[in-house]
Amino acid sequence: MESAYMTQAPTRTEIDSATGAMVLNFGTDWCGHCKAAAPLVQQMLQGHGDVQHVKVEDGSGRELGRSFHVTLWPTLVFLRDGVEQARVVRPRSVDVIREALAKIA
Repeated sequence: MESAYMTQAPTRTEIDSATGAMVLNFGTDWCGHCKAAAPLVQQMLQGHGDVQHVKVEDGSGRELGRSFHVTLWPTLVFLRDGVEQARVVRPRSVDVIREALAKIA
């Protein structure tokens, strides 16, 4: 699992045309909520090598986050073939992430 958030995000067109299962993880490296959620996300993605995990640095003026209407970090957007299937904001338990992951895996 990638530890740092990507500063160069993929475009919305690239995300929309992606195939398979993907989790977009919006946040920042300095965000306390993001740091707290990271072990939960990592735990749930283990054994799901077919799910692409894309950590995207978000903030004011970041187009991809705005296109997904992200307002709090971390926001996890679960996609199947470029279509949002579930969303989890500031997860506090593995169960919440597990439920969302089940919709795409």
